[in-house]
Amino acid sequence: MRNYEYDDERRTPPALHSEKIVGDRKIFFLDLKENDRGRFVKITEDVRGRRDTIMLPMEVAEEFLEALQRCVEVDHEMGPVEGGGGA
Repeated sequence: MRNYEYDDERRTPPALHSEKIVGDRKIFFLDLKENDRGRFVKITEDVRGRRDTIMLPMEVAEEFLEALQRCVEVDHEMGPVEGGGGA
């Protein structure tokens, strides 16, 4: 039996790599993990202690990144948002 850390009250292996992004009111955690189905990125959003998580399989990570880049490019073309703020 392997010695796994506890993560979200489930037994999961520790992250292979982790990143943390701090925004205005949110913190994002990106953890590269691996299980019997392959590698994935666990993306967690923390807003004042409330957490939501998605699992992104590495098989679609490049496509996800390209789509995200297109969103950033469109946002830049549109210019600043009146009134500021975001999600």
